[in-house]
Amino acid sequence: MNDNPWASISDLMSGLMIIFLFISVAYMNNVNIAITWDKTQEKLYTDLKSEFQNDLAKWQASLNRETLSVRFDEPSVFFVAGSAILTPTFQEILNDFFPRYMNILRKYQDNIVEVRIEGHTSSEWIGAKDKLDAYFRNMQLSQDRTRTVLQYCLTLPAISSHLEWAISTITANGLSSSKLIINGNGQEDQALSRRVEFRVRTDSEKRVLKILEGIQ
Repeated sequence: MNDNPWASISDLMSGLMIIFLFISVAYMNNVNIAITWDKTQEKLYTDLKSEFQNDLAKWQASLNRETLSVRFDEPSVFFVAGSAILTPTFQEILNDFFPRYMNILRKYQDNIVEVRIEGHTSSEWIGAKDKLDAYFRNMQLSQDRTRTVLQYCLTLPAISSHLEWAISTITANGLSSSKLIINGNGQEDQALSRRVEFRVRTDSEKRVLKILEGIQ
């Protein structure tokens, strides 16, 4: 029988060292995932900015670096009032924008899990019985508009080579007034809340969020 207490302590320290080694390896792997996501997002943002920076103002659109969203800010120009019918102006914009957009996204297709066409509205609906009635009326409108945009984009001859990937990746999402734009006074900006966004989501985004949640 070995009565040497130092042997037990040595075994314990060896076990702890192995545990710490596994933790270090896991941590470094998570850091690498975060770095990869950051680089991918930055490259994609840079490509989108380079491609569209001279067009955004005339399209009444903007590019968000954090969400990788191209946002079209003036639905009164893009849709017939109160309907999901595309105006000739918005059709011309989509004819120009969407094929170029697809060409950029396909370079990052291994990192992209979803491209969301999001329809947003203000909380207002003239003639609504109450706030909830307005919400659901706007929900129907936002859903109809995003489906119309998606249908129009996918029928463009210029994206025929991307069609299979587009069908598997692009979704139409009507969000009504659930994501309002709030101004500096804490009030709803009704004009900016009415918008259509093309937003990119990646698989790395989910993993990075989990890492950040674990650190907090």
